[in-house]
Amino acid sequence: MAYQVGYFIGSLSSNSINRVLSKALIRLAPDDLEFTEIPIGNLPLYSPDFDANYPPEATALKDAIRRSEAVMFVTPEYNRSIPGALKNAIDWASRPWGTNSFDHVPAAVIGASPGAIGTAVAQQSLRSVLSFCNARQMTAPEAYIQLTPGLITADGEVTNDASAEFLENYMREFRNHIERVLTVIPRK
Repeated sequence: MAYQVGYFIGSLSSNSINRVLSKALIRLAPDDLEFTEIPIGNLPLYSPDFDANYPPEATALKDAIRRSEAVMFVTPEYNRSIPGALKNAIDWASRPWGTNSFDHVPAAVIGASPGAIGTAVAQQSLRSVLSFCNARQMTAPEAYIQLTPGLITADGEVTNDASAEFLENYMREFRNHIERVLTVIPRK
């Protein structure tokens, strides 16, 4: 049985290093994880004014999460927090009140940055938001990736053996986390 994993790229940049990281993660993941990107770039800004009549883009977002058995967030750090587009997507997915798409969903958080702290502060910010949304977060191993030039090729090959082993272990742990959570709290 394969687990369906929806993944979010926090950056809207066409040359996002977090998109490159996501390719590596998918490449190194166990075979029983199947990935679908959940796009966030076309969402309007969230407002409670839409709660009675969700736009199609927001309905599609909630449907994509509903089809996923788990979610993975691959995000950069902007000004010591998560990008606005990612927060906007989470706001859409968690509303209207009582229809939170992240409730009890197994979740993983990871991110890459050229800097030495590798998105550590953004990940803590995202974890706080996901805690409020009642997502079942994998808390270890933590993964703050400093993406240096050439570490990951454009098609997702990790060129450093130690980094490849670390990321492969991260994805194996995520797979085990998904299984544990869904064993206790099956998706409806």
